[in-house]
Formats: sequence, structure tokens, C-alpha cells
Amino acid sequence: MKFRYDKHNKYHRFGRTCVITAISLVVLLWVWWILSIVVQKGLDFNNSPLASPQDTFAALADLIKNGDPMEHRSLSSWVWSSLFKFLKGFVLALAVALPFGLLMGSFKTAKEFLSPWIEILRPIAPIAWAPIFVIMFQATNGSVMVVFVGIFFPLLTNIIFGVEKIDKTLVDAAKTLGASNGQIFLKVLVPSTIPYLMNGIKIGLGIGWMCIVAAELYNTTLSGIGYYVKFMIDNSSYDYAFAGIILIAVLGLLTTGVAEYLSKRISKRMGMDV
Repeated sequence: MKFRYDKHNKYHRFGRTCVITAISLVVLLWVWWILSIVVQKGLDFNNSPLASPQDTFAALADLIKNGDPMEHRSLSSWVWSSLFKFLKGFVLALAVALPFGLLMGSFKTAKEFLSPWIEILRPIAPIAWAPIFVIMFQATNGSVMVVFVGIFFPLLTNIIFGVEKIDKTLVDAAKTLGASNGQIFLKVLVPSTIPYLMNGIKIGLGIGWMCIVAAELYNTTLSGIGYYVKFMIDNSSYDYAFAGIILIAVLGLLTTGVAEYLSKRISKRMGMDV
């Protein structure tokens, strides 16, 4: 039987997406290369702050193989320092946002009481807290707290939304079958909120990487990929700085990609589309 390709075939769509993505990345590299030439020649920079793609990827290869050229530290030591703080901030945000979100979504009085706090604090950019938290909690824990703030609010709002979107007939059916409030909470409310929680995680992880990099700019402990980028810029090693920026982008894509995959799998498994 001859395999038929058409626009509705998932393999055809996947192939089309790959081609468009590849073309998009090639165009991005081309624009980057043109801009690096314009900045270097047009503005008469001997050592352009906008490193070219070829210099950046050469620096990235050397960074992976030999470590950074200044402190002679391995790439893994820079990355793991940031990743450790990032994960601590994420776990802390999840541990606080989950009970608060379930509480505010389930009880109108709790939401009315806590909403003013949330609405006052949420518009404040997490980056604005970075110098304050670094002073208050020192470099490592300060960075963790900045990540916590950045991830907390997307998690909280999505959990609240998820609880409020629960089909009331499910709750009524559980009550009819004799379920207690605790059983309804654990077997109806929490599972139904999971897809929305995953959506909040996906959004929060992207924000979290921006937060950890911003917080590490204030570090004095020579740790973290954010501090590495700042250190390279301070020493005019712009190609190595851009290599660090690419690593940050890759880490962000990996974490949000994993969250996206898990979100789709969980939503599909639970018969929900968020």
C-alpha cells in the first residue's frame, strides 16, 4: 500500500515545521552576521561588543573543550551553579504556590483577602528584587529568591484558574457518591488542576532563567552562568560572553521544552486541553 502524504498527515506537518525552523535559524544567523559587521565597521570598533556568529561558536567550542579563558574553570561548574539555584527557586515556588493557589481557588473569602497582596507584588519585575535579595540573603540564596518570585506568580495564577475551571458537576457527583471534603479535594480538585499547573510551570520556567541570570549579575562569588557573562564582558571577551548567552538560551529551551512535553502528555492523559 502506497503511503500517502497530505497536509493533514502528522509526518508531513512535522517535516514542514522542521524545514521552516531550519530556514528561520539560517536567516537569524545571517542577520546576526550582518549586524556584527555593521557594528564593527560602521561604529569603528576594534573589538566589537557584538561578536560575530563564527567567533561566538568558536568560543563556545573552546569553552566546552577547555573551559573559560580567564578563570580556567570548566563549563559544567558555571552551568551547574546556576542550575542548582534555579531548581531550588523552582521547588520553593511550587511548594508555596500550590497550597495558596488551591486555597484561593477553592474559597472566595481567601481569594478576596489575599488578592490585594498578589496584585500589589505581581507587577514588580523580579529583576527589581535582585540587588535587595542578594544583600539580604547573600549571593546564592538571593539568586534563589529572585527565581522564586519570578516563577511563583505564573504558578499561582494558573492554579487558581485551574481550580475555578473545575466542572461543578464532578464535585456534585463526588458528593452524591458520599465523598468527604478531603476526598473531593484530593481526588477531584487536585487532579483536575494538574494540567493548569503544568501550564504555569512552562511559563514560569522561562521567566525563571531570566531571573537567575539577572540575579547573578550582582554576584561576588564567581559562580553561575550569569556572572560568567558579566565577567567576560568586563574583560572585553565578547565572543565568550555571547557563547554564554547561547548556553543560557539552550538551557531555557531545554527546561521549557521538557515542561511543554509533560504538559501535553498530562493534559492528553486527563482528557483536558489547556
